[in-house]
Amino acid sequence: MAHEDASFSDIAVPESPKIKASHQVWDPFVRLFHWTVAGLFVANAFFTSPKHDLHHWIGYTVAALVGARILWGLIGTRHARFTDFLPSVSGALHQLRDMATGRRHAHLGHSPLGALMIYNLLVTLLVIAGSGWLMTTDMFWGVKWPKDLHEIAVNWAELSVAAHIVAVIYESLRLRVNLARAMITGKKDFLRDKR
Repeated sequence: MAHEDASFSDIAVPESPKIKASHQVWDPFVRLFHWTVAGLFVANAFFTSPKHDLHHWIGYTVAALVGARILWGLIGTRHARFTDFLPSVSGALHQLRDMATGRRHAHLGHSPLGALMIYNLLVTLLVIAGSGWLMTTDMFWGVKWPKDLHEIAVNWAELSVAAHIVAVIYESLRLRVNLARAMITGKKDFLRDKR
């Protein structure tokens, strides 16, 4: 039975003889945002020193990009809009059931679990940037809780990114839809029945 949450566009993936159907899903801004934030996060997590200005400016840039993504989530293209992937517990549970039972049911935009990860990462990046900024202010200079919050949020983001990468690989193999390539080209390629 098809998932009935109207927030998500999905495609039943057939098992019979197939032809490829390509759908334009991710606009240039979404793709540029995704890869730029990924690169900047890796740079700050592994290659810059928190004591240097470059680390701070990368953090401010990520915060600005997240702000732009939130705006784009309100006014952007169809699959970029938050209304296209509203948080859905029932949708996430349905997707987990599909994964557990081997049912192949691909989503045109973000899947319900993917949507939850997007919201998680956007909020976490804002917490990282906000707590990082607090540590540079006179009022919170040397105060322990912003530093602790920053470290907890960074650790959570690193775990979330690792889970995201594993999920993308797993779902790409399970659904036979190359999700990473789709975030480069903007197109998702699905297999459908020959007529």
